[in-house]
Amino acid sequence: MSTSLPETVLQFGSGRFLRAFADLFIHQANQQGQQVGRVVIVQSTAGDRAGALASASGKYHVVIRGIENGQVVDRVEACESVSRALAAQTQWQQVLELARSPHLATVLSNTTEAGYETFADEKADDAVPRSFPAKLLAVLRARHAAGQPGLRIIPCELREGNAGLLKQIVLDLAARFGVDQATVDYIQNTCSWHETLVDRIVTGTPAEHPLLATDPLLTVCEPYALFAIHRAGREKPGQEFLKNPAIIWTDDVLPYFLRKVRILNGGHTALLLKAWPRGFRQVGEAVKDAENRAWLEQLLFTEIVPVLEGRCDDPAGFAKAVLDRFANPFLQHKLADIALHHASKVQVRLVPTLAEYEKKFGKKPPLLSALLADGGALPADLKA
Repeated sequence: MSTSLPETVLQFGSGRFLRAFADLFIHQANQQGQQVGRVVIVQSTAGDRAGALASASGKYHVVIRGIENGQVVDRVEACESVSRALAAQTQWQQVLELARSPHLATVLSNTTEAGYETFADEKADDAVPRSFPAKLLAVLRARHAAGQPGLRIIPCELREGNAGLLKQIVLDLAARFGVDQATVDYIQNTCSWHETLVDRIVTGTPAEHPLLATDPLLTVCEPYALFAIHRAGREKPGQEFLKNPAIIWTDDVLPYFLRKVRILNGGHTALLLKAWPRGFRQVGEAVKDAENRAWLEQLLFTEIVPVLEGRCDDPAGFAKAVLDRFANPFLQHKLADIALHHASKVQVRLVPTLAEYEKKFGKKPPLLSALLADGGALPADLKA
């Protein structure tokens, strides 16, 4: 089946999110005969996740647990869309070989909110590019030099206008590195850059499960999933390269972005700051507490939702559903996981709402203002 398909997707990011999200959708599409192709994952961070994926021949399982349409869901899905995984630091030449492949069509990425940062001292001739934008630039330069067609770039980081932002960073690096104009034109005009919004709570390896003995890559997620992707003039209705019930191809991603990042992700980061000092360590436990729940409801419905009304579809209804998703009794979502890359998350998830509330209503939102009085700094014991 899918093991005979060519490698068509280059993915930057080996974490559990994309493995329980886009990679699973690609597997499902391949199973349905869409022949999307297989995924090559590039790991740029420390650790041996690429090695674990290689040992498993790219195969792993996703446990989907929660409430869906009023019914309890607890099922396991195998995922076989990943063909191999490469460690950027030691296998960069193999990444460039794939960049030159006529089969390659798509780049996926999930490098967290901080992943677009570049380094002042990185150079065009670095043996292994250091930042993600520099790695992407190197891939596109190699592909253009090989005379291959442009790629569709689908970044999945939670940044407003993520594709446009990433594209500009790559072009700025190209200018800094003295890249020739033909390659710049290729990056800017031949490749397509698709803004996205991703939404699925993925919580990581379960504490106990029969499959853990044979699958260390086992991960858990909720049933809900939404993947909004901008058409970018390339994906025509009915002819999209990837189709799945969770995927919405759209001409405007911004309403989906605002609703999810401000309400769900903003709610997560706010709950972390509120609940951690009170001794809570998991999202589900925190929202079961009456004081935390009442505070979070007030924050969502009196400060966050009012800023979004008229800008996206039913923000109040979405907020109500988010509270139910947070309370999912099947997920063990650690607050400490939400704390990763906290400073950049605060800037993306909470700070814009604070500014927009004050501009719209002429006063500061009391709960959000108190929460961010110290810049939204993490509790001292969590930093440690």
